[in-house]
Amino acid sequence: MGEKLAVYEKLVSRGRKTIRTNPMAVYKEVKPVATFMGKLKHGADILEELTKVCVENNVKLGKVEAIGAVKKARIGYYDQNTKTYNFFELDRHLEITNLVGNVSLKDGEPIIHAHITLSDEKGNAFGGHLAAGTEVFACEFCLTSFEGPEFNRGLDEQTRLPLWKM
Repeated sequence: MGEKLAVYEKLVSRGRKTIRTNPMAVYKEVKPVATFMGKLKHGADILEELTKVCVENNVKLGKVEAIGAVKKARIGYYDQNTKTYNFFELDRHLEITNLVGNVSLKDGEPIIHAHITLSDEKGNAFGGHLAAGTEVFACEFCLTSFEGPEFNRGLDEQTRLPLWKM
């Protein structure tokens, strides 16, 4: 009782960049360089359209946010026991109450990892991993590009997820 746990930070030099580590996190400094705001095309797939914006503007590292509505959605839940995604479809009109995600690289190409929360006409919420097949009714987005070290996705042995290799 009365004992305090010391939280420590260790600086590790890797080339020009310093990576900060502590017992709970590994992270790198990035700096915003540009923000793109716009709307996605009616009837388009949200992930496809956002990925096109990244490719057209050479965004390889960033964050994305969006609001709007969808005609239908496909979202997933990762089962930690079986280490597999379970996807389900919501074939109805829903509001996007929140979409948040990041942009990094997988196999040298930009990839968006995003989660979405949707609501119906009664305020019931549905959420999870945004998957291909989510069709835009109306969608306004904000995409911020960062400069900094590359964040590359690869298989994490512990979780079996394609996480950042750091």
